[in-house]
Amino acid sequence: MHWIAVQRAPEAGGSGVAAGDAPALVDVDQALAWWALRFTPLVARVEAALVLEVSGSERLFGGRDALLQQLFETGPPVALAHAQGATSLLALARLWAQAPQAPIHTLPLHSLAAARAHLPTLMRLGCNNWGQLRALPRGGLARRFGAGLVDALDQAYGTRPELYPWLTLPEVFDAPLELSAAVENASALLFGARRLLAQLLVWLRARQRGVLALELLWELDARRSNALHVDAHHQGGAQGRMELRTAQATQDMTHLQRLLSEQLAQVSLPAPVLYLRMRTLQTQALGGESLSLLPEDQRTGDSLHQLLERLSARLGRDQVRSVLLHADHRPECMQSWCAAVDAIKSGAAQAYSKRARGQFVPQEMPREALYPTWLLPQPLALDCDEDGPLYQGRLMLLAGPQRLEAGWWELGDPCAGMGMGGDTRAALRDYYIAQNPQAQCVWIYRERLSRRDGADRWYLHGVYA
Repeated sequence: MHWIAVQRAPEAGGSGVAAGDAPALVDVDQALAWWALRFTPLVARVEAALVLEVSGSERLFGGRDALLQQLFETGPPVALAHAQGATSLLALARLWAQAPQAPIHTLPLHSLAAARAHLPTLMRLGCNNWGQLRALPRGGLARRFGAGLVDALDQAYGTRPELYPWLTLPEVFDAPLELSAAVENASALLFGARRLLAQLLVWLRARQRGVLALELLWELDARRSNALHVDAHHQGGAQGRMELRTAQATQDMTHLQRLLSEQLAQVSLPAPVLYLRMRTLQTQALGGESLSLLPEDQRTGDSLHQLLERLSARLGRDQVRSVLLHADHRPECMQSWCAAVDAIKSGAAQAYSKRARGQFVPQEMPREALYPTWLLPQPLALDCDEDGPLYQGRLMLLAGPQRLEAGWWELGDPCAGMGMGGDTRAALRDYYIAQNPQAQCVWIYRERLSRRDGADRWYLHGVYA
């Protein structure tokens, strides 16, 4: 077995590991425990330190050296001091004695927690280290100082098993934060929200998941407000709530911080805020990334879905719209407009995520079709004479026909709610590209079912820019 003991270090030096420029965390000790669980499920808290048993995880990381390299070089949340040993008590003793390579028999007695209560007596007996303590008769040692000291000594030397209550990750992230001062401006809540997001990132990485939805709650000082509009009550205080959703599971805290900033800018607080709370509503497991053997272009900036989400948060959900494609041959039913964030989430709009990753998405359309740039909301009936349809003069047919037979299975208007009007059942049409005397190209069609008088019915359906 191989144990590692770690604890927070005020300064990164010697055996310490620097945390870099990591933002302030809400609960540093909890974040450190979550970070340790990324490398082994056997993590326990002993006083102010953590002990990790990593022998069962070495193979997954490619050996002990590779595991230790990732453990201390992949950005721990805080600066760390650490030590290693064959037992947890040995690793802890080396950590507390600040002697990472000290032999076990030379370790001072104060580094053994079970011996601290008996240090004055043991020192008068001439015991200053573990080796001298172990050389004393076991029976007399147990009768005078208790069996706990003997058991701890056996555990330290590996002759007795070590049992700990192992730490586990919570299924849902839920972290509170007490603000240092009352906040009266909603935009100022972003400072505290950043600390909660930093804590959330540690939890997401430990669970190898991305967040899809989270909520930020704040508790108001009800004593300074006469009329509060709140969603819930908690311990006698009023609460406000904001929900944040993303189209794709993400660990990008910069993107979430931007979305929070846009939404908080639109919030008006009826009273000062005393407490914040953040919890996840929906998360999703993240798949592994497949890397190419060939060099790829380095893309900078936000992805498409991040840009659309930020614009929707700033301008409003219904102010940023996108086309949603439908499997229908009728031109008026091929697409509809909806909120852009909804289009990204829908299965019919998966091309957004592919384009965001730089993948080409081919568009399927009939080879003989040449669709116009502008489609009329409703087809416009055209006047006709003996030579054909009229639109700002006599139309000259340039291409066609493109025959369309669709919609005969519909019993009602399939385009209801899509922004297209009219009855589109049983669309039996022949489409043509035509040109009027002003050299304007238009898209017209003729109904294949003629009127009773035998005359053709022509309609204008689109205009080419």
